[in-house]
Amino acid sequence: MTTVIHIKADREVKKNAQKAAKDLGLSLSDVINAALRNFIRTREVVFSDIPQMTPELEKLLDKVEDDIKKGRNLSPSFKNTDEAIDYLKKQW
Repeated sequence: MTTVIHIKADREVKKNAQKAAKDLGLSLSDVINAALRNFIRTREVVFSDIPQMTPELEKLLDKVEDDIKKGRNLSPSFKNTDEAIDYLKKQW
């Protein structure tokens, strides 16, 4: 079930936020809902113009980097799609 939240925002802020959201293929409502979910989950509000990774993403990337260093969980390169499909079939 959805509900409506009324907020006050400068007209220009709303217009620019809608454009930024649209550029990402999202609605302003999507952006606000994502921000509220993140606030609920982390109990923090971050104001930044610089993109930052979440702690979860940093942990995941550390694991991926470790796998690469140890040669784990890597697929070979393929010359064509048939080779790739054959490789995948052999994995199952």
